[in-house]
Amino acid sequence: MKSRMLKLIGLLTVGFMITAVSEPVSANTTAGISAGISQNIASSSETSASVNAGVSSALAACIDVSTARATISEGEYALTSTGKAGTVCGYTNLGIAHVEGNLNVREGASEEAELVGKMPGDAGCEILGVEGDWTKIKSGEVEGYVKSEFLMTGKEAKEYAPQVMSTIATCTTQTLRVRQEPNTECEILALMPEGEQVEVIEHQGDWIKVSVDSEEGYVSADYVTVSDELQRAMTMTEVKYGQGVSDVRVDLVSYACQFVGNPYVWGGTSLTRGADCSGFTLSIFAKYGIYLPHSSAAQANCGTRISASEAQPGDLFFYGSGRRISHVAIYIGNGQIVHASSARTGIKISSAYYRSPICVVRLLN
Repeated sequence: MKSRMLKLIGLLTVGFMITAVSEPVSANTTAGISAGISQNIASSSETSASVNAGVSSALAACIDVSTARATISEGEYALTSTGKAGTVCGYTNLGIAHVEGNLNVREGASEEAELVGKMPGDAGCEILGVEGDWTKIKSGEVEGYVKSEFLMTGKEAKEYAPQVMSTIATCTTQTLRVRQEPNTECEILALMPEGEQVEVIEHQGDWIKVSVDSEEGYVSADYVTVSDELQRAMTMTEVKYGQGVSDVRVDLVSYACQFVGNPYVWGGTSLTRGADCSGFTLSIFAKYGIYLPHSSAAQANCGTRISASEAQPGDLFFYGSGRRISHVAIYIGNGQIVHASSARTGIKISSAYYRSPICVVRLLN
């Protein structure tokens, strides 16, 4: 028995010497290996079979540790919510927009190239390549070129990402009820379609507290997937309008969309430094001689109410819970709205039916 144990130790020593040559390990790891082997041999000395089993178990565990330490250095990689090593929020070659406002994304590596999207400050992207002073990126549905000087990359971007990423809940059912309280007996705050995303405030077991257009609500954890994400670029696809739309409507919508990506600030009315939902609509319509109160509920009482099916670019969509209005947006055509959504997303374009509208109001004749 003693002879067989000594042979096993000899073989293991040779094995670890080979491992050390191909995959260097730290002194602490080597000490851990020796201690693990000695402990398993001492506690398994009754039969040769148990000695073999104990040594094999210790060996497997120690090799796992040494391999992990040899291949992934501390702080070099991050783990996403899906557990993939070497990625941050799904990006393998991460770039982050390092600007205060928006970073323009162009079709080609030139300032004369067409604008195809905007990356808000701290938005993430996949770096596809570098051409001179320009970097080719893909973020969300936008692919194009940005000036490299405004893009944070490499280790700096990986270390910065956790400071600006948000925890997001994505709807996995056809219609998700966002409730005012964490139970099924309370009032429904909003109805959200499959694929819509909301920011997570807090996990509460079976319920998740979320933010919807700066309002707090609750969704069932059974009908969402939760992940850590960075903001993404927004497309600037040309808006198509139907017949009969006046020039002022086209101009108003074009003007409003210029501010996509700018910040949301509660109580604000600045289109560049920050506005809330009603502050955004107030400031847009003021340019066209229509002066609105700074309240979404009050704005709903202006103009003429129409059905959503009659909506034209420039009409206002109102949202809330029950009959209580708490959010307003400008319809831009093709089933889309532009609105100051939340502090996380700022001014953005969304589906007009990302939640059920309470009413639609026409201010432009």
